[in-house]
Amino acid sequence: MKHSKVKDLLNGSKANYEVTVKGWVRTFRNNQFIALNDGSTIHNLQCVVDFENTAEETLKRINTGTAVALTGNLVESQGAGQKYEIQVTTLEILGDCDAEKFPMQPKKHSLEFLRENAHLRVRTNAFGAIMRVRSVLSFAVHSYFQEKGFFYVNTPIITGSDAEGAGEMFQVSALPFDNTPRTEEGKVNYKEDFFGKQTNLTVSGQLEAETYAMALGQVYTFGPTFRAENSNTSRHLAEFWMIEPEVAFNDLNDNMDLAEDFIKYVIKYTLDKCADDLKFLEGRLLDEEKQKPQAERSEMALLDKLNFVLENNFKRVSYTEAIEILRNSAPNKKKKFQYLIEEWGADLQSEHERFLVEKHFNCPVILYDYPAKIKAFYMRLNDNTEPGKETVRAMDILFPGIGEIVGGSQREERYDVLVEKMKALGIEEEELWWYLDTRRFGSAVHSGFGLGFERLVLFVTGMTNIRDVIPFPRTPQNAEF
Repeated sequence: MKHSKVKDLLNGSKANYEVTVKGWVRTFRNNQFIALNDGSTIHNLQCVVDFENTAEETLKRINTGTAVALTGNLVESQGAGQKYEIQVTTLEILGDCDAEKFPMQPKKHSLEFLRENAHLRVRTNAFGAIMRVRSVLSFAVHSYFQEKGFFYVNTPIITGSDAEGAGEMFQVSALPFDNTPRTEEGKVNYKEDFFGKQTNLTVSGQLEAETYAMALGQVYTFGPTFRAENSNTSRHLAEFWMIEPEVAFNDLNDNMDLAEDFIKYVIKYTLDKCADDLKFLEGRLLDEEKQKPQAERSEMALLDKLNFVLENNFKRVSYTEAIEILRNSAPNKKKKFQYLIEEWGADLQSEHERFLVEKHFNCPVILYDYPAKIKAFYMRLNDNTEPGKETVRAMDILFPGIGEIVGGSQREERYDVLVEKMKALGIEEEELWWYLDTRRFGSAVHSGFGLGFERLVLFVTGMTNIRDVIPFPRTPQNAEF
């Protein structure tokens, strides 16, 4: 018999018919009650075993984690807590699970312990919920852009260019480490490498996406990106997923409108589709908050926070205005900030971003018009800025608990200005000749942004460590699984 999903049975409206379910045992009580979960929902299905007519040897094999197939009659449950249950007539054990060795026993585990068992942690309620939310959010991303007429572009994973100019890239090479070919000057001879030049794992698909926007009008990428940044923090990963739309003829204001509309759409979509999982994660968060001092607790429950984002316009504030607010703030004057704000031009840190969002404005904030010297070469230089205080048409979206969640800009469409900026930063024209071609042939105003998908998942699930919202985190000194 074809087996049914637990979610479909629990959400159904009829009973008293024979069904087959397959899944994993969460708990087995009194040699009679199996709580079965198949991953389709946060909820377990109670399955009542006729233990008097079941071999004792079989009953002993039913442990937490055991994979089973159960056939029986779906009936309305007499007990509290569930709508339906199965009166089991046939029980088949598909895969045994040693109760003494299985790490995911039904008890509270630390997040660190679960990270060490990332291959099994998805069998817990919390990680099952997180990964279902992640999946729905991912679909919502594609749904939004496809509905808006964007085209999905797959940009290269292996690239010869550094889109961010930060240099923190993983090199890709097929050269032997023990006998690397060298030039006469003693440097690595990349001409003998697989691609005939030095290549890396991509930090962004933006530059390639821009070239496609200048032909298809509006495009987006959604793929893995890599940073060899030695940051062992709760906000950084070496491998993560990026969402990057690029739109021809959009200026910075259009870009801000697009980003805000996009974020609200995907959050609303997930609230509608993942109500049970989000309710569970909210309860988990509330339990966690009880362990913290009152001053450190969140002011809003998870669902309230998500709805707050949907119901409020994002506050748009220039970098210059933000610097004045921060410079005159109590934490800055009392030297509570780790990085004190003393003058215009400072690069904002997470503590500054969170102060603006969580303390000063109390809503999501879009900062724009940043100093040119702290932003990437491809961002459009503002006209009529005073020497030494040049700004670019950049924007960052800041969220409570996260800090920066989106970074974007209007791109520099003027060939001569872009070349000058590249020269000033020591970026070779030959390296990006193809990118410069888009400014030579039919250039136009265009804009885009990048959103780190894991930071979005972090915000929607209420988790506090980015390693807990990606199936197998890649971080410094850790590439397990």
